[in-house]
Amino acid sequence: MKKQFLLFVTGVSLVISCQTDEVTSEVEEIQTENLEITAQTISKIKSLSLNSDDVETITTRFPDGKIETSYLVEGDIAISKSQLESMKVAKTNTKQYRTYNLVESPRVIEVTGYAGNGDPLNLTPKQLEALEAAIDNYNDLGIGLTFNLTITSDIPTLLSGDTYVFQNPNGQAGGVAGFPSAGNPFGTVQIFSGMEAFSLQVNTHVITHELGHTVGLRHTDWFTRQSCGRPSFGELANPSGAVHIPGTPYGFDPTSIMLSCFSTRVTGEFGPNDIVALNYLY
Repeated sequence: MKKQFLLFVTGVSLVISCQTDEVTSEVEEIQTENLEITAQTISKIKSLSLNSDDVETITTRFPDGKIETSYLVEGDIAISKSQLESMKVAKTNTKQYRTYNLVESPRVIEVTGYAGNGDPLNLTPKQLEALEAAIDNYNDLGIGLTFNLTITSDIPTLLSGDTYVFQNPNGQAGGVAGFPSAGNPFGTVQIFSGMEAFSLQVNTHVITHELGHTVGLRHTDWFTRQSCGRPSFGELANPSGAVHIPGTPYGFDPTSIMLSCFSTRVTGEFGPNDIVALNYLY
């Protein structure tokens, strides 16, 4: 039986999870707001057609020194309090599954990988190679989004791009990202330090998956999380936040790079329906 891994949060049993957000103007500023998961929070998450089961909070330290606490949804999607409050249930065109927000295209997305000197948030050489391969995955599609990758140890340069990628030294496996807003991709991707124990292909898979969230792709099995080995009913698709993309399956797609959990057998490449989805959207 192959091992299953959650793409984002969880513990020692190598179950994975992901999420993160924004930047402040002062490097020393610390934002550690105690977020409460209230009935109103759950109701808002449900209204966006996100799975409201097992909502958690996650506190992250960023390379610029900022610390932020966000909601963690579906194991690897970070949503800040302000972002959740600003999200609106809106009508969308029937467009695998996407979110209520997409990135305006055509455009170039500036992705920056953090390789600072001796910083525990540095991406490792394997993670940097996987990031390059993930960027190639998207650029090889020839869609309306072009990803330009810069590797830097300079914090101002790091924060000047659209999306920056860094390591979270929590010893877990997986990563965290978030969804677009105001036509822009989500600003950060965290790669958990436990990924160093996995192959280059698995690392490429996780980074490609997280970048998929930043441009609006949802977990393709969000309705059951079947890839995690413990299927449960999720949220019904509707015209707000779980929009089916024509030409892709409604049911479980074992080939998708956007499954909630991954195995050690993944190749790091898009499945055929991922390619259909991205070509349709962009």
